[in-house]
Amino acid sequence: MQIFKRQALAPKNSRSSSLNQLPSPVRVLVTAWLLFGCLGSIWSFASPLMSVPDEPAHAIKAAAVARGQFSGSSSGIQGEPLTVNVPGYIAHLGEYSCFAQKSDVTPDCSQQIDAGDRTWIPAKTSAGNYNPVYYAIVGLGSRGLSGEPAIYAMRLINTWLVSFFLASIFCAAASLRRFQRPVIAGAIALTPSVFFLTGAINPNALEIAASGAVFMSLCAILEQSARKTKISSLLLVIFALAGALLAHTRPLSLLWLAIAALSAMLCHSAPALFRALRDRRAQAAVLAVGLSCSFALWWVVSAKSFESLLAGSESIPADVAAVEMVDKTVAFMAQYVGVLGWLDTQPPVAATYAWVLGFGAMLLLAYTSRPVRGRWAMVLLTLTVLVIPVVLQASSSEQLGWIWQGRYALAMVVTMILAAGVTVRFRPYKVTPWGSSLLRWSIVLAILAHTYVFLEGMRRYTLGIQDHVNWTEMLEPLWQPPGTWQGLTAMYLLVLAVSGLCLHRWLTIRPSAPRPAAADRQPRQDGYSEPAADLPASSKVFRQDSIDTRSGRAER
Repeated sequence: MQIFKRQALAPKNSRSSSLNQLPSPVRVLVTAWLLFGCLGSIWSFASPLMSVPDEPAHAIKAAAVARGQFSGSSSGIQGEPLTVNVPGYIAHLGEYSCFAQKSDVTPDCSQQIDAGDRTWIPAKTSAGNYNPVYYAIVGLGSRGLSGEPAIYAMRLINTWLVSFFLASIFCAAASLRRFQRPVIAGAIALTPSVFFLTGAINPNALEIAASGAVFMSLCAILEQSARKTKISSLLLVIFALAGALLAHTRPLSLLWLAIAALSAMLCHSAPALFRALRDRRAQAAVLAVGLSCSFALWWVVSAKSFESLLAGSESIPADVAAVEMVDKTVAFMAQYVGVLGWLDTQPPVAATYAWVLGFGAMLLLAYTSRPVRGRWAMVLLTLTVLVIPVVLQASSSEQLGWIWQGRYALAMVVTMILAAGVTVRFRPYKVTPWGSSLLRWSIVLAILAHTYVFLEGMRRYTLGIQDHVNWTEMLEPLWQPPGTWQGLTAMYLLVLAVSGLCLHRWLTIRPSAPRPAAADRQPRQDGYSEPAADLPASSKVFRQDSIDTRSGRAER
């Protein structure tokens, strides 16, 4: 589980011959991918089949696209699902969610999926005219398999695809000169809701992960450009892949892609952007994303992806819907943290408060940070999270009623917290005994909060949420997931503990190179201050805190 690489940083004639430990972006990517993939896989087996919002519709769409049906046939009536032809065991998936929106009903009400029912029959899906790219990838799990194994295979494909881009966020953060606070922000932003969606058949999770990867990779690219160093090919590949796939996840994803990219650019100077665009590899990455966006936009318009949205309730006047959305702004925090099932299982209050504290601390630091330039990205993302949901709900409420869910904006919420970490990265970060202890206990509390939400989900499915406290009754469950809830909980806690150990070690690296003298510091035109070129590279990475604080004031 090593994510650090020991390097000799200084030649013999340098001011320091000491060794230092730097995070290796490649090792961070591989290690985080494995850890996040394991967390998502555990959620895949812990959540009963069809227990995630709209999972039957997405599974039917994925199976249809994997068999060459990129779009379904429509009745022409707004709010009605489209029709596709799929094997019978897929077509009947909607019948296995008898416990949906009934928190006191366990999944034992469902019959076992008939793996032998492979007769092609029509099936309804609300995702019938959505972009087929995501579904083509996930739907591969239904080819060659049948019944429950096919559904779990599609879930696991989604899990490891999403986990790669979640890991890419930390890989890009490791490429920043001051990576500590962006990494902390990433750890805070990945709530239980993110991992819950990662383990399901739903493009929402890929949208969240890809948005964060686009933002963080572009921030790292622009920082390297500002320093006039060679841009990492790995970062360019991450940006190209994340941007290209993000454009195809959901109809709103093109908007999220534009906002994530613009937010990253607002965190850096215009010369850094222009310098990066002169790199042919960067031009190729931008071209790939642009072509992908063009196809995605063509699909949204030609397939009329917004016209098969299911009606959520009775018609609501636009002004009433707007006021109600504003009133529920803070209430959506619970959904950002971890509302499980078909919005029928609220997260424990203690877990919600933990993330309210974490989100609030990051936002407060970001809005009081230097340089001031970084705050513009925070303003853009904050307005996105607060205003766009209100506009979208109000614009559709008279036709479709109430359709908005907190998870629809989770991509921008995660990006906003990541932006807060990037904005505050210039504040001094010192590894002290007190700071190390604070970090250690914060990680322990985060692990407990994640586990608490997971256990709440297990209680809901094994017994149902009753009118009395029934934790002890879980020893005699009415329903058990594959591997039992006890085994899955133990594995979940173990993976979280390993992740916490890696995170703590990463954030408590003690640089051994000496602090450069004041005469050796060289100001740069892009607003950063660097040590003299003859110092080891690690000194430049870890000894910029007080320098950047002063240079930040000059950038206002």
